[in-house]
Amino acid sequence: MNHTLISPVRRAFTALAISCALVAGLAPAASAIGSPVPAAPEISKKKVKLDASLSKKQAKVNEKVTLKGALREEGARADGTESLEAIIVQQLQGSVWVNIADTTCRPNSTFSLKLSFSLSAVITLRAYHPETTLYASAYTSSNLTLRVG
Repeated sequence: MNHTLISPVRRAFTALAISCALVAGLAPAASAIGSPVPAAPEISKKKVKLDASLSKKQAKVNEKVTLKGALREEGARADGTESLEAIIVQQLQGSVWVNIADTTCRPNSTFSLKLSFSLSAVITLRAYHPETTLYASAYTSSNLTLRVG
């Protein structure tokens, strides 16, 4: 009985080659099945400008400070609808902007938030408008600094 045994290394290599051939053969079919429907042409988003200011530059611990601002869109709205847009107040913590408060505002209108902080610190804030289906994202052009203590 003279049987040639296939070495384990050769068997593993053959299995790997067959697997690669199967994957390569199925990849085009899988990508054709999973391909998304072509998207409609993207409508350009309107640009907005976000302005904000603090009622005080210095406050005591737990004292309320008012942040007032405005969301202005460039150009006039053609469809006559006015959506409520999110405005997020962010605090710089280390090198990361962290959301601390939020409100809503209609385009070409103003917003107001009352903030207070429970620790003595120099706090850097900004207002941020996230991108929506109608508008591009925006944030205040300069950071707001509040000394709490």
